[in-house]
Amino acid sequence: MPAKQAFEALALSLVGQPISYIWRGYGSAIFIEIGELTPRLNRDGSVGHPEGEVSLGVEWSWRIENTHAIVCGSWSDDDLWEPALSCLRDARVERCEALGYLPEVVLTTVEGFRFLTFSTTDGQPQWHIVDRRDGDARWFSVRDGQLHLGDGTEPAF
Repeated sequence: MPAKQAFEALALSLVGQPISYIWRGYGSAIFIEIGELTPRLNRDGSVGHPEGEVSLGVEWSWRIENTHAIVCGSWSDDDLWEPALSCLRDARVERCEALGYLPEVVLTTVEGFRFLTFSTTDGQPQWHIVDRRDGDARWFSVRDGQLHLGDGTEPAF
């Protein structure tokens, strides 16, 4: 199945799913876990962040908005991050889209918030979505300006 068609099917399957967990990586990296969570261990055996059935990872350049304003973004003061991320926790997905010439992800919640990726550096957009349902994981990203569907063996960004 072509990557664009596979992404559209994934997007439709996310409607109504809960945003179950959100965690920060290094710097402004954000990871959004959707659906049922699975516990994870780090390489050293310590407890890691759980994985959702579907994960959205963004290395940098993102924002959260409501219908009136940008609530927070990757360049906002750290003090704003947690309250903004809490608007997404336990929210339900209303829509997931890949928009633009160089596809960026827009995740809209039933509660009226939107999470958007938007790379502001040269190269490719810096996001990936992993769908762990139904067998082997499928990794969506952008390669050469197009949606790309892989198996996770390529670098995520």
